[in-house]
Amino acid sequence: QVQLVESGGGLVQAGGSLRLSCAASGRTFSPYVMAWFRQAPEKEREFVADIIWSAGWAAYANSVKGRFTIFRDNAKNTVYLQMNSLKPEDTAVYYCAVRTLPASEYDYWGQGTQVTVSS
Repeated sequence: QVQLVESGGGLVQAGGSLRLSCAASGRTFSPYVMAWFRQAPEKEREFVADIIWSAGWAAYANSVKGRFTIFRDNAKNTVYLQMNSLKPEDTAVYYCAVRTLPASEYDYWGQGTQVTVSS
């Protein structure tokens, strides 16, 4: 049983920056992956970035590569999404999720945090 709590969302101007946090608690099974997804109004949920926890290896969607960075703090059991050069199309609810390797399914999800980017 894993609980995920996102925070750090808000309203920001285009070109600005925002850092999201996802704090994990409860039982986990290694190796595992933590990821960020987002869902804009009237759109499907979209993969943003993920990280293999123990190795720190990260992957990004093409739409955010070069602008967003995912990283983790082992001591705090928290994963972050640093978002720079934000664009209005980045507006969405951002969700944190966890899966155990080598599975492709994400077993645990947070409740989401709203990010709104104004033009």
